[in-house]
Amino acid sequence: MICTFCGSKIREGTGKIFVLKEGKMLYFCSNKCEKNMFKLKRTARHLKWTKAYEKN
Repeated sequence: MICTFCGSKIREGTGKIFVLKEGKMLYFCSNKCEKNMFKLKRTARHLKWTKAYEKN
């Protein structure tokens, strides 16, 4: 699986799966990624440590 926020690979047996009401599944490799997306409401393309930033 690949992290929804940062784009890194998630090792088997680790990470979290968050299911939205409409049935979409979000995968997170760490608590850092989950907090940046939900609590801090940041976008991945503005953070240097994510793969989405590298594409810009």
